Amino acid sequence: MRIVFDCRYTRLDRHDGISRYTAGLVTELGKLHPVTMLISDHRQLELLPDLPWQLVSAPTSIREPFIARQINQLRPDVVFTPMQTMGSWGRRYRLLLTVHDLIYYRNRTPPRDLPGLLRLTWRLYHLSWWPQRMLLNRADGVVTVSETTRGLILENRLTRKPVTVIHNAADTLSTRPAGHPAPRTGRLVYMGSFMPYKNVDTLVRAAAQLPGHELHLMSRVSDQERERLSALAPQATLVFHDGVTDEEYVRVLESATALVTASLDEGFGIPLVEAMSLGIPVVVSDIPIFREIGGGAALYFDPTSADALALAVRRLAAGEWAARSAASVNEAKRFTWRDSARRLLDLLTEAESETTAESGAGIGSGTGAEGRVQPV
Repeated sequence: MRIVFDCRYTRLDRHDGISRYTAGLVTELGKLHPVTMLISDHRQLELLPDLPWQLVSAPTSIREPFIARQINQLRPDVVFTPMQTMGSWGRRYRLLLTVHDLIYYRNRTPPRDLPGLLRLTWRLYHLSWWPQRMLLNRADGVVTVSETTRGLILENRLTRKPVTVIHNAADTLSTRPAGHPAPRTGRLVYMGSFMPYKNVDTLVRAAAQLPGHELHLMSRVSDQERERLSALAPQATLVFHDGVTDEEYVRVLESATALVTASLDEGFGIPLVEAMSLGIPVVVSDIPIFREIGGGAALYFDPTSADALALAVRRLAAGEWAARSAASVNEAKRFTWRDSARRLLDLLTEAESETTAESGAGIGSGTGAEGRVQPV
């Protein structure tokens, strides 16, 4: 079986959520079965494993609707992409698309790093369900990262195709053994963007009620947003890191009392798994996806209430920290790239077997060149 994995959403400097999902899955999948990666920029290889690759056009190119013409030359049996927008016109292979979340149907502010025309297209795309349905129904199967998102896909009848959960996961951040004592720093860590649905205001207001605590905001932040949050609750101790390396992130996280987030909507929540794997309790908004990830280990609060968040943090200081820490490590074990890659391989094998059963259909037949091949 010839597998092609779309890695064109890998970032050039450091991972975002989809980029990390790509790298984590393809790394482990490559240990289980031969894989050819699709890239659109040679610099992406710095964040990807040492596997065969093919250079093709970028997913933001006007050629994207017809990307299958380039991929057909590799003669794959099945192609997996970590996004749902891959072009499929003229394909001669099985195709599995990924839907991470449905956040932007409720929060239509597009990612800031997209060009202006794509930002407009993004908004128009999310005004109704039919563009998503059209794309998903042209594939052979749909993957999503959580049971929560799978439920929303089914509830909104986004596709007639089967929907399979391939969980997101987190990289191994540290080899430090679990069971360490509760930190005495009073640090609360937030890892995420400052988009409105992330609801960072509630974190800031809660920090103002917690003397002796610092709220560490790890991601890059604009000067305007920094000033706004600082003025929101002047008595809060805010530490803006404005972006960190993985090493810096681990150092701060390992010394934290808790990871906190008041997000109103998510598709998964990699920072939760990262923190829990280190034995750091998580104090998170009471939304379905966080219940799915945090299980019985997390502390939950009403995301509209800074008082509720502050109360949950005080519970850790009142003697719950050690029990929550131990429970967090156990919950995090449910989400690993190895397990997700195995499940993905099973799904790809099933898709390829359907091709075999459709003899004479002209899908996924033949072989192609292996290794690092020339651009097509």
